[in-house]
Amino acid sequence: MLSVLIFFPLLASVVLALARRVPDAAARLTWVTVAAVELALVIGMWVAPAPRGELAFEEQVTWIPNAGASYHVGLDGLSLPLVAMTAVLFLAVAVYALREGDRPRPQAALFLFLQTTAIGLFAAQDLILFFLFFDLSIVGMYFLIAGWGHGDAARSALKFFLYTFLGSLALLVGFIGLFLAAEPHTFDMVELTAAAPLNDQPVAGGLVLAAIVIGLAIKTPTFPFHTWLPPAHTDAPAAGSAVLAGVLLKMGTYGFVRIAMPMLPEAWRSWAWVIIAIGIVSVLYGALVALAQTDFKRMVAYTSVNHMGYIIVALGAAGLVGGGVQAREVAVTGAMTQMVSHGLITGALFLLAGVLADRARTYDMGSYGGLAAPAPRFAALLAVGAFASLGLPGFSGFIAEFQIFAGSIGATPITALALPGIILTAALFLRALQRLLTGTTRGASAGFTDLRTTETTSIGSLLALALIIGVLPHWLLTVIEPAAAAVVELVAR
Repeated sequence: MLSVLIFFPLLASVVLALARRVPDAAARLTWVTVAAVELALVIGMWVAPAPRGELAFEEQVTWIPNAGASYHVGLDGLSLPLVAMTAVLFLAVAVYALREGDRPRPQAALFLFLQTTAIGLFAAQDLILFFLFFDLSIVGMYFLIAGWGHGDAARSALKFFLYTFLGSLALLVGFIGLFLAAEPHTFDMVELTAAAPLNDQPVAGGLVLAAIVIGLAIKTPTFPFHTWLPPAHTDAPAAGSAVLAGVLLKMGTYGFVRIAMPMLPEAWRSWAWVIIAIGIVSVLYGALVALAQTDFKRMVAYTSVNHMGYIIVALGAAGLVGGGVQAREVAVTGAMTQMVSHGLITGALFLLAGVLADRARTYDMGSYGGLAAPAPRFAALLAVGAFASLGLPGFSGFIAEFQIFAGSIGATPITALALPGIILTAALFLRALQRLLTGTTRGASAGFTDLRTTETTSIGSLLALALIIGVLPHWLLTVIEPAAAAVVELVAR
């Protein structure tokens, strides 16, 4: 069943790519139908009585036997929430793009291809399989930005590709280091996690961790590896930005939890303070630079650096084994919740930014004013998205950030240095709401058409799910908590 979930979108993608005579409406409907089936499959897996702290729906087939690589997939409490978030976001994007008129058939094929790479990566239990999906996601997003972007899309796509491909090469070097250290040599993630082959080799373990951290930090991205992100988001189509921020960035943070922490526990503990410092700088830098932006989409892009920084702080704090075990478990649980929360909320914000570009061809906040009058639905959802992103109680962002700071400060009080990031995020979103929505209707706001049904449905569903998690988080946390506890135990070895 898991392989069907992974490869069904790829099959549909190939069919759409080859069937040149498929009408545009049929291509769009196919995309929505496949995404809906994927979500139904994920819901079935979610409600199935499977262990959350161990692998479920596991499949393993020999692939490259002499290299110790296999097609090995499975889901647990770390991967299942991200697979579910991926399915939700891709369906929302498919609904949002129902009125897309620019080559919808190849666009749908690309998005379906990306959906396979994302679900495949989160399900992968073999490093080579993980790397394969990691690299293919770069290729898919490159063509999406270059083919459907605006502004200097070709340059932004090239910068995105070169930066993230360089990161993937560093990641591959780290994976080879783990393979060579293992006895017997293997790329199997379950075996490497159990063996922690470099635990008694601090120099070699530190070098391998450095390669893996650089590769994942570029993908996340964290400071100072973030410079590809703002132009890629600014010039990408709205649906592409939603997937890039909502799903592809989580490939980096997920890699820290799945690979770096449990497979290199001694090295992670040794470098925990460095990881925490990088996280704190990312939180504050991302918020400060976002506060200085006049371009709404670019502002949202920089908030991703800020929100990813919270995750890095929590994961770094989990490496401080002198702190309380419960505090470190709460921090890791918060980090995983933040991955899901950020995907939903920021995905919605980028789709709202796409509405600005569609109606007035500009993201410049100074060009608008008084949008609440001609576009009340847009104004309402933008306000909800902004308050959700700044971590207002009642939304998933609050649940995530509360756990991150409760756990991190419980492990080390110095992580409180990241707290001003919350205030800065509140300031930048309130400033954006004021400039876009309030006052007299002027400039690009005049004649602004309110959200269409497809836009309201896609954006509203993402924010509604963020609200449900914020009010009733138990159904999500009970899945994440056992796996988070297992990670903390592995890091403490």
